[in-house]
Amino acid sequence: MHEHTYGPSETGSVVLELGGDTGALIVYTGRDLHGREIEISRGDDRRVHSAVRERRVRDGSFHSAVYPDLPAGIYTVWWDENTSAGTVSVHGGGIAEFAWPSSGFGAAG
Repeated sequence: MHEHTYGPSETGSVVLELGGDTGALIVYTGRDLHGREIEISRGDDRRVHSAVRERRVRDGSFHSAVYPDLPAGIYTVWWDENTSAGTVSVHGGGIAEFAWPSSGFGAAG
């Protein structure tokens, strides 16, 4: 996985267009993954990635990767190139949420 340095995302800076067969996914992580790109894939589709960024909201902040404009389906969230962190179902018109597993998850390789 790649890592980048991004500033925080302020309230209202992410726009999601939902409807029909199009949904979105938010992967919640800890601060320790700031800048890491997390890949997802649907079935045999190619992987897409999004960087974990700090998201500032009225009540504080959290870290997440956001995937807008996703066709409905079951998605694999990838821990690394070969290891799945889990799956999540994205529905048209909705926002799916996935909590990144604890940091010890992929350590055994």
